[in-house]
Amino acid sequence: MYFTTYTMIREALAACTGEQEVDLGDGGDHADLASTIAFRLAKVRKTAPARIAAGIAAELAPSLATHDITVEALGPYINFRFGQRYVAEAVREALAPGYGGLPEKQQKVCIEHTSANPNGPLHVGHIRNSILGDSLARAFAKAGYPLEVQYYVNDMGRQIAIVAWGFDNLGMARNEGEKGDHYVARVYIAANRAIEADPEIKAGIDARMAAIEQGDPETVRRFRTAVELCLGGIKATLADLHIGHDRFMWESDFVRNRHMAGVIQRIALLPEAKNEGTLSVDLSAFGFEKEYVIRRSDGTSVYAARDLAYHEWKAGNFDVNIDVLGADHKLIGAQLQCTLRLLGEQPPEIVHFEFVSLPEGSMSTRAGMFVSADALIEEVTARALEEVTVRRPDLSIEERSAIARSVAVGAIRYDIIRVSPEKSTVFDWKEALNFERQSAPYIQYAHARACSILEKAGGFEPEFAFATGEEIALAKHIALFPRVIAQVVEERRPHLLSVYARECADLFNTFYRYNPVLKSEGATRNSRLTLVRAAQNTLKEALETLGIDALESM
Repeated sequence: MYFTTYTMIREALAACTGEQEVDLGDGGDHADLASTIAFRLAKVRKTAPARIAAGIAAELAPSLATHDITVEALGPYINFRFGQRYVAEAVREALAPGYGGLPEKQQKVCIEHTSANPNGPLHVGHIRNSILGDSLARAFAKAGYPLEVQYYVNDMGRQIAIVAWGFDNLGMARNEGEKGDHYVARVYIAANRAIEADPEIKAGIDARMAAIEQGDPETVRRFRTAVELCLGGIKATLADLHIGHDRFMWESDFVRNRHMAGVIQRIALLPEAKNEGTLSVDLSAFGFEKEYVIRRSDGTSVYAARDLAYHEWKAGNFDVNIDVLGADHKLIGAQLQCTLRLLGEQPPEIVHFEFVSLPEGSMSTRAGMFVSADALIEEVTARALEEVTVRRPDLSIEERSAIARSVAVGAIRYDIIRVSPEKSTVFDWKEALNFERQSAPYIQYAHARACSILEKAGGFEPEFAFATGEEIALAKHIALFPRVIAQVVEERRPHLLSVYARECADLFNTFYRYNPVLKSEGATRNSRLTLVRAAQNTLKEALETLGIDALESM
């Protein structure tokens, strides 16, 4: 309903003013939509903006009144307020399964996220990448785009060579019940300590790096075994957070299929190429001080060479490519984009994010100083179980544990996604699990409350007569859901959806507080139950797009 009404008003403004850009946007507290076009027209017409706005409002008012839309000028602003017809139709649309979904698109989209080195478990520093990428992917799917989500597996890096060396030389057994990624991390940490104690081990690591690039079968097997062991654990952690990938792209594949070799050959022919022992690209003309190294002096390629090959492949197979990368990758990400342009390829868009941490401090897999995502999930689940037990002692331990798991995952995902990507954040246990504040449990509880009301009500005939301020405010907010989905996709900022969901829960709770539902009668009761159902459906779709369970009971 929102898009239909917005388009109608925009076209009416364009026809009235003769302008294609009509400066139509959110009306804030004064209106549902507002236009500032009078300011721009004033420069051309040499007339006061307020006078122009008054003339436009007077011209549009009669025709828009037939659509139950009020138009008025407030100084230089042209304000539009939607009437009962809009409110009723918005609620009607929100009853449909899958509400908020947008028409199917033709552009094929690829989102790459997480892509952590497979040398240990995901830690708290990684999962902002995963949650941001997954939330963005869910929004793109909701917006109707054909989508593939990828994880780029670094199976040829020095870290993997160190892990493989550790497996061959340290004799460390896997503990009973130990996840593969945690086992790999123990080996990696121990191997790094061994290298620090005996620098001569580095020669063996270098030999493994050369052997993997040459495709030595035994080295390939050893690397692959270690990576798959770690990757299995990473996949399990991601699944616990409701995160999945459609495809895992292996770095080594671009070496074996000669795609990387072709890219290196083309780079060597660039005017910006420098082949002085190492092969690099001089990007100083584009503002980069450091050269972009492609191949070492010993002839082995670096990660950048395989990364370029991977992104060239993506550019040829998708219309839109989005990478989710930490702020520490800004330089190499920009170098990648610039080099792809020099090669005549479309570079990826990069969504950068600052880091999430715990009050305990920073994390490093190499040094063995990290809080794993698994430990975080376990701790938050335990705290959630305590809260659920206090609130619902009547439930069995199995029921309480299931709710606690959903609450915990929701708390983690929401507390991380609610902060805009460019801001760093510290995960706060108490805030994340606060049922009364800006948290996933707060939104989940609003959804569960709506479900409870509908269950108690039993059957009813939908009606659409809304009169109170709380009813109309909630209905108009519900109508904005498809617009928010479109905005998240256009701006690549899924935190906007988290804000919307929390505001929807706020408005629903306010409506419920001041408008009796089950105790009302007749058309009022049916209309309020219809609004509860619309709110419940909208909260469900918003939560699920955020990767959070829409619980029916808490």
